[in-house]
Order: sequence, then structure tokens, then C-alpha cells
Amino acid sequence: MTELHEHVALDTTAQDLLFREARTVTTFSDEPVSEEQVAAIYDLIKYAPTAFNSQPLRILLVRTPEARERLVEHLWDGNKAKTAGAPLVAVLAYDPEFHEHLPTQLPHFPAAQSLFKGKDHRFVEASVSAGLQIGYFILGVRAVGLAAGPMTGLDAEAIDQEFFAETGYKTLVVVTIGKPDGSPAFPRSPRLEQNRVITTV
Repeated sequence: MTELHEHVALDTTAQDLLFREARTVTTFSDEPVSEEQVAAIYDLIKYAPTAFNSQPLRILLVRTPEARERLVEHLWDGNKAKTAGAPLVAVLAYDPEFHEHLPTQLPHFPAAQSLFKGKDHRFVEASVSAGLQIGYFILGVRAVGLAAGPMTGLDAEAIDQEFFAETGYKTLVVVTIGKPDGSPAFPRSPRLEQNRVITTV
């Protein structure tokens, strides 16, 4: 039987780096995450597909100790220590006013902005498209040789008030970023088999 990896355009090293051997990390080495690495991540993830090319994801890098303390206060207890000790932490949010950028991001459809301006469904559209971008963000982190620890155990409204009161951005996920420190704390958990996930009609 043909090995499945032979049907993938990426070589097996890249497949393993991005998918098979990548893990959610809870402890990191002390090696810092540079601005150049962040720029390299964004240079990859900016191509994520979004509705109307809306690109609603907004990324807040939490680098200073003072800002880290403010963030940790609004996380669930199980996420506080891993966030406090990570080399870099990113708050991933969406901009509910994403439509303001549509004239430049979707110039061939001038009426696009009017589909969202002042309408409540823009929140759903923004969160779904930002969710696609979050998936790309995690892959981008892995692509530069780092590991990501995405977390949803948080008080999103409190983080919004703490960091996004002026912009109105809406928090979705907090992600720790850095070089892994040793092997994972526990074996990889099972994944669902294809026949439990994929159906054909």
C-alpha cells in the first residue's frame, strides 16, 4: 500500500515539523523569540484565506513583565504558570471593524464595506475568518522552528478591557511561543480515525 506521506507535496521533514511531530508545548527553554522570527511568522501567515479578504486577526505581543502580569491575572489557574514562564506570549483577537479596511483589501468589490458596516453579523464573520488565521498562525510558529501553546482558558472580556479598550478588539486565544524545553510532559493523545470525521454524500 502506498504510504500516505507520498501524496503530500511537502517533504516528510516539513510534514513532521508542521503536523506529525508538532506538539502543544507547556514548558519552554529560556531562548528568546526575536522580532525577526515574528516577522518571518507573519510573512507566512498573512496569506491565510479570509472572507472578503477581510484579515480580521489582530495580534498583541506581550513582552514586558508588567504586561505579562496583567494578562496572567485573567487566565484560568491551569494556564497561569505556563504563560508567565513562556519566552513570548501573543493575544490573538479579531477586529470587529475589519470592514473599514475593505476598500484597500478588496478593491475590486467597492460595495463590500456596506455589507458589514453597522451590522451585527460582522462579529460572526470576523471570528470565523480570524479562526482560520489562528490555524495559520500556529503553523507559522512551527515553520520557523518554534512551538506554540494555544489556550482558550481565559476571561476574554476582562482581557478586552485590559488591553483593547481603545481598539474594541475581541480576544479569541492566547498563545505561548518559544523553543520547547525537553520532551513533552505526556504522550500524544489519540486522534479520531478518518471514518469518524469524514463522510461522503
